[in-house]
Amino acid sequence: MKNYFEKKTRFSNFFCVAGTPIAHSKSPVIHTLFGEGVNLELTYEKVEVSSGCLGVAIEQFKKAGGIGMNVTVPLKEEAFDIADDQSDRAIKAGAANTLCFKDGRIVADNTDGSGIVRDLKLNNSITLEGKTILILGAGGAAKGIIPALIKENPFSIKVSNRTISRAEALVEFTKDYPLEVLEWGKKLSYRPDIVINATSLSLSNDLPAIGSQTIGPGSVVYDMAYTVGPTNFMRFSESLGATQILDGLGMLVEQAAEAFFLWHGIFPDTSSIIEYLRNENSSNA
Repeated sequence: MKNYFEKKTRFSNFFCVAGTPIAHSKSPVIHTLFGEGVNLELTYEKVEVSSGCLGVAIEQFKKAGGIGMNVTVPLKEEAFDIADDQSDRAIKAGAANTLCFKDGRIVADNTDGSGIVRDLKLNNSITLEGKTILILGAGGAAKGIIPALIKENPFSIKVSNRTISRAEALVEFTKDYPLEVLEWGKKLSYRPDIVINATSLSLSNDLPAIGSQTIGPGSVVYDMAYTVGPTNFMRFSESLGATQILDGLGMLVEQAAEAFFLWHGIFPDTSSIIEYLRNENSSNA
């Protein structure tokens, strides 16, 4: 059996993020900076865990003194299923990205939706109420943010996915809100106010199938991926004249802050961390 957590000296506040691939994760840096900001000593590690192995990793983590775990792809649905209890947010998303260990029980939560809404509204002054939204992708990333977007009372949300059955399954899952399915690459009769790329295509420098008429002046474009420098989707949107073009770095920090609050009862400052990571990305570009 693989040992995910080697024996070594750690602070009593021990946390981690699990998933694969995980080497690129900025979560350890973010949570360490959060801790420093509130004078809290903690250890936060990243660990490579494949599908089907999360249960073993959790047991080893608990034995090593772990008290809180983040999970990323491809483990979010597995984390949801393993947990003894799930928050309303996790239930609505059908997935979890944050695990708390309380009184011998595993409690699952999902802070992804809160993260993107906070980034859009607080960091970028974007109003969601009454807006038309197009989401590209119908996987776990889309599933995690849709409940929070719905709470903001947009005019409509359309979902487009390469495999249309996945988009239809997402519509079926979200029965309490009339999501609409748009065929992959099909032209819209109008230009949506906000276009969110929830696919992983940017990580391989690929573009989602989207007509050039879908984006233009007045458009807000949000790529949930974060890379060093603009993604191809962001460059494509810029060439079409989009008004605001954003990546997922702000969402990453905001969802992490929500997880930090769940574990510590303190909501950390996020603006300084976002600025720090942006400067770090610029120096590495």
